[in-house]
Amino acid sequence: MEQQLNIGLVGTGAIGRTHIERINTKLSGAKVIACADRNADFCKSVAEKYGLKAYETGEEMIASPEVDAIIVTTLDPFHEEYVLAAVEAGKYVFCEKPLAPTADACKRIVEAEMAAGKQLVQVGFMRRYDPGYRQLKEAISTRKYGEPLLLHCAHRNPSVPPEWDNSSAVENSMVHEIDVLRWLLGEDYASAEVRYGKATSKAREGLHDPQIMILTTKSGVRIDVESFVCNGQCYDIRCEVVCEDAILNLPKPATIEVLANTVRGNAVDADWSTRFTEAYNVEFQEWINACKAGRVDGPSAWDGYACQVAAAAASKARDTQTIQPVVYDEKPAFYQK
Repeated sequence: MEQQLNIGLVGTGAIGRTHIERINTKLSGAKVIACADRNADFCKSVAEKYGLKAYETGEEMIASPEVDAIIVTTLDPFHEEYVLAAVEAGKYVFCEKPLAPTADACKRIVEAEMAAGKQLVQVGFMRRYDPGYRQLKEAISTRKYGEPLLLHCAHRNPSVPPEWDNSSAVENSMVHEIDVLRWLLGEDYASAEVRYGKATSKAREGLHDPQIMILTTKSGVRIDVESFVCNGQCYDIRCEVVCEDAILNLPKPATIEVLANTVRGNAVDADWSTRFTEAYNVEFQEWINACKAGRVDGPSAWDGYACQVAAAAASKARDTQTIQPVVYDEKPAFYQK
């Protein structure tokens, strides 16, 4: 009989609870058996609801011999300490994006993992697991349609949380594009730029919306990403790849046709939680399988570092309204695949 992977989750907020439900009811080969959270009372209520063991601290749970692997879904500022604790314990750890809020913090995780001598960290860039993006990746990688030259992308939300400010468009929204487009093209960025569109009246004070991020890769591919996060209408993700011999478009999710209010059309997603449901399922099933096989297959700690380097450059470009270079450390042989 196949051995079950016992998972401990630190951070019992909304996304953490959806991952508990996903792993324990839909996926195979693993169970979330334990949880921890700085809000101890809420953690206990979550543990009771899902039949888990609640630990007093994340560190205690990570060190427990009952727990084989860790999922980190805390607030961003706490990612580093729990990922480092998992690496020190020699346990595989899945960390929701970002790996850490700054490139320097990500680098500390990279250095700790290298010192441990084994890749243990995966970052939750779930778009790499979306069927549409995987189709694009295959088409680009084979060069069946020639070299990619330009990418036109959009990341649109009907609304955003009240705490979002002017930096959130890059660091919480377009950060997904920063990772997935680097993965699609298989190369790093050379420069980043962020420009403002005419501001919508729907955005709260402190958030200029929409914004346009312009990235240029080291080979010269030019990418533009529209971020319109207060559009009031729908969640809409787009990616068009202009190649030498074809135009490739990210396929739209299959949805039912609706006839209502004298309009015929297709239902659209309200937010990321429905748009990328299948991507999350595939992501976690592949992570579980890889953990049990003793390897990391998905986005690595180095990918988490590379993403934060580019995001920091884009944020500086936005604040200064200049074009900023994206400068990475040399990639260690430890992360070469």
